[in-house]
Amino acid sequence: MNRWYCAYTKPGAELWARTNLWERGFDVYLPLYQKRRRHARRTDYVAAPLFPRYLFVSADLETGVSRGITFAPGVSSLIAFGGDPAPVPDPIIAEIRANEGEDGMVDIDHGHGIASRYQPGDKVRIAEGPMADSVGIFHARSADQRVFILLDLLGRQVQVKVHAKALSPEE
Repeated sequence: MNRWYCAYTKPGAELWARTNLWERGFDVYLPLYQKRRRHARRTDYVAAPLFPRYLFVSADLETGVSRGITFAPGVSSLIAFGGDPAPVPDPIIAEIRANEGEDGMVDIDHGHGIASRYQPGDKVRIAEGPMADSVGIFHARSADQRVFILLDLLGRQVQVKVHAKALSPEE
């Protein structure tokens, strides 16, 4: 009977290990999320492992396939307790998968989206885009992960719609 196990990978080798395990016929699950990356006054988002250096492999270890997992390029070992690989309960895998969006990325805000951390009246800063470093007041959220904020421009309050990922709390 197949069960889920957690494999420990070499540093930065999660995708390589996943590919090698797929090629060996294993069902592999590597949860990814959108990681915010800022460099040289530019911000972008990249897919990154939710659990760096870990991925999940479904296998029936009673058939002796554990060597096929541990000797796959990119894999260091199976997580074990007392010398035996420790199975990961199916509900844990199901819970992680339940938090994936349509893009296959895990929503680290637990399905509520980035915009849910702000309430109307909160002071926010636009962290990226053409209006970067502008400070405004959070006004409302829309269904598409965009938000409306109020900015003081040219002596009057103007409502601006931006992506929720572009915001950071104003300290």
